[in-house]
Amino acid sequence: MFQFHLKFLIAQIPGCNPFAQTGRSKLQNKRAHINQQIIKQMRMRAGAENLLKATSNNKVREQVVLELSYVNSDLQLLMEQLEGLNSSVDVYQNVQEMSSIPLIPLGLKETKDVDFSVALKDLILEHYSEDGSNFQAEIDDLMDLRQACRTPSRNPSGVDLLASYFSQLSFLEPRFFSPTRQIAIFFTWYDSFTGVPVCQQNISLEKASMLFNMAALYSQIGTRADRQTQAGLEDAIAAFQKSAGVLHYLKETFTHTPSYDMSPAMLSMLIRLMLAQAQECMFEQITLPGIRNEFFSLLKIAQEAAKVGETYSEVHQSMIQTPIKNNVPFFWTTMSELKTNHYNSLAHYFVSTALLDHQLAPSDDEDKQEKALSQLYDTMPEGRSPLDILKNKEERRRIGKAHLQRSIMGHEEAIRIHSRCRHLQKLDILSEILQAGLKRSLTKFEQNDKEDEFTDYMLAPDIISKTEKKAEMEIPAATKVKVKDLFQRLGPLSVFSAKQRWSAPRTIRLRLQDRDLGFTLKGDAPVQIQSLDPLCPAAAEGLKEGDYLVAVGDTECKWLGVSDVMKLLKGADEEGVNIRVVSMLDSSSQPMPTKSATYGGLPKTYSMICLAHDEDDKNPKSRKVAKKPSFLSWGLKNKQKSGSTLSLPNADYNGPWNRPCPTYPSSCNESALY
Repeated sequence: MFQFHLKFLIAQIPGCNPFAQTGRSKLQNKRAHINQQIIKQMRMRAGAENLLKATSNNKVREQVVLELSYVNSDLQLLMEQLEGLNSSVDVYQNVQEMSSIPLIPLGLKETKDVDFSVALKDLILEHYSEDGSNFQAEIDDLMDLRQACRTPSRNPSGVDLLASYFSQLSFLEPRFFSPTRQIAIFFTWYDSFTGVPVCQQNISLEKASMLFNMAALYSQIGTRADRQTQAGLEDAIAAFQKSAGVLHYLKETFTHTPSYDMSPAMLSMLIRLMLAQAQECMFEQITLPGIRNEFFSLLKIAQEAAKVGETYSEVHQSMIQTPIKNNVPFFWTTMSELKTNHYNSLAHYFVSTALLDHQLAPSDDEDKQEKALSQLYDTMPEGRSPLDILKNKEERRRIGKAHLQRSIMGHEEAIRIHSRCRHLQKLDILSEILQAGLKRSLTKFEQNDKEDEFTDYMLAPDIISKTEKKAEMEIPAATKVKVKDLFQRLGPLSVFSAKQRWSAPRTIRLRLQDRDLGFTLKGDAPVQIQSLDPLCPAAAEGLKEGDYLVAVGDTECKWLGVSDVMKLLKGADEEGVNIRVVSMLDSSSQPMPTKSATYGGLPKTYSMICLAHDEDDKNPKSRKVAKKPSFLSWGLKNKQKSGSTLSLPNADYNGPWNRPCPTYPSSCNESALY
């Protein structure tokens, strides 16, 4: 009943929908379940490894080695299940249109619940000398906001929700997280690809993970867009460019995150993937109205297709680099390789159509066609000049057929790649599109083939990629959304922060003598005491030069300026008024903590903390955290991996021209995560 009530409260937060039982939410629930299973198996393995080191009994050692083999097998199976979830792209696609090649979304990182209550109330009492229970409402709002971020809706409201929490963390960090002291709050996040948990007291892990999820949500919004409309394609392009922008911001801002899915190499690959998908959507936007069967239009579309193929080739090359290839789903690698071949094949098909279906007529602009053809290749076929090719009908047909041969070979290779991956085989629409593309190229080749013609083994040259609109990273304004500081009652953050040390508030009875305070005030909120008369009554009661005035009577003054505070003081009666002041202490004497592998002077990272979902886990005071020893590699084997208009091949293909308009790192040390 309590869990239902909590979900009901969280559901009131805009951008959050914890009740939605969509295919996407079910995948996230499965991901969370698998992460917990991984934790249990890793605990068992850590215990077995410790026992193996501690015992010298041969029988016990043999039994432990046998148990370790079972545990490693279970871990390998769990990893394959997690890879399957990352390969389930069909549930993210737009359900209203199923005639486009599926796109790849990022899955949200999973996390564990964090109880801010005890730690923050203790810190508020100790550091700010305020009653922490008075801030219970603010703490509850913070925890509700974080919980809501685990189930964001897949729309701009969901992005705004994540951005609001990220901005709130920017207030929380200087307010409570000091570089010279640790706070008993642990953030646990799971690697999106491997499920390995990372636990830190460093709030930078929380901020980086929130940015990753923001980028993931943008990618899911782009994947969901209706790519059969211009508006839908615009939305998809914008979403993928924003996803790349957030990932770039994450890479540049948080340079040494301990989770491998946020390492520089992995983020660079993900940025390329998002931009490649944005470029693919731009190509679809150009071809959506149909492709004119005209010489210049065909060459332009060919170079646009070559640009998409080039971007996916770069993605594929980054995916097969070590150690990325051991962590990226095999489905992703094969999909990027498949699209490289598919779009390069389309480029060759459109060039062949331009050469085979169009001859140089007296009314044509000869110079313009010559220039267009010369800009198509780095090196002209067999050293022939562009004008010779354009004027010679047989030469045009010969080179056109060579491009058709490359188109056919590319489509056949794409189909072979498709058959290699069981997750790709589940995408029927993809198979239909590839078969339609191959059939169209074969039909074109048969139409231009002569039975008595000598077989020509000429290899068509590569096509220079070119685009009128290149996909660019776009850092969304959502990363800098303005929010209200939940703990603003503690005072201006520029003064009342975790890095400052304060004395306990002192109450001083202030009596006005001839309307003279015995001191003056300076500064913005909060005001400071200056020009203190050492002989005045206030000085005798303990008021010091440089003290901050935080209250006059029952009125809090942390946010009041000089004029407002003076009105309160001068409004006092003959009995006087109590004021509360605090003194800033010297912070230089505090001991510095040990250096962190993530950020210099920040708390240490526990890369293999495995905290269970039980009653003990809910009590931070009873939680004991110890750094796990290094763990063995899972041993997972690497996976090897003629009409008026034209159209792209799709599932509704009726003819050549008819279209309606990982393995885990071997150590938990941070240095082994890269």
